[in-house]
Amino acid sequence: MQNTKKIAFLLAEGFEDSEMQNPYDEMVKNGHETVIIGLRAGQELKGKNGTVSYTTHLSIDEADPNDYAAIIIPGGSSPSKLMDNKNVQQFVQEADASCVTIAAICHGPQVLAAAGILEGRTLTSYPGIAGEVERAGGRFIDKKVVVDQNLITSRTPEDEPAFISETLEKIGVNAW
Repeated sequence: MQNTKKIAFLLAEGFEDSEMQNPYDEMVKNGHETVIIGLRAGQELKGKNGTVSYTTHLSIDEADPNDYAAIIIPGGSSPSKLMDNKNVQQFVQEADASCVTIAAICHGPQVLAAAGILEGRTLTSYPGIAGEVERAGGRFIDKKVVVDQNLITSRTPEDEPAFISETLEKIGVNAW
């Protein structure tokens, strides 16, 4: 019997295509239930490279972080469109306080910084936002993947295999 878990994806227009598609496909392949959360429900969101699009299932104001085993935040310009939203910040803060796994890649850690949960934490991100991470109290290190308690972070699409592997390990792999 599979131990299916609910996995949330925080998403807005302009996400990095592969940073959404590859983790999403792996979560589905491993039997997890995926829920795409955006600023509005039923909104079609396109990747910045135009290769994929996804429709949000829930709006952030109707989402409960305690419903999820993990939250994945793809990069691209999506995080910059989510990070200033008070409901997104509260969602991430509550998830972190409950030790829900939060996996953020590329520009994804901008959402974590805006939520104020990086103080004393070690993480990585797209190198261009290292200053934002450090100003938010985080310690930036330039590695493929960094795990600090419930946070999993990676830098770029090239790091996706390590990012996905660590995320699956944290929530439990179900596929053979």
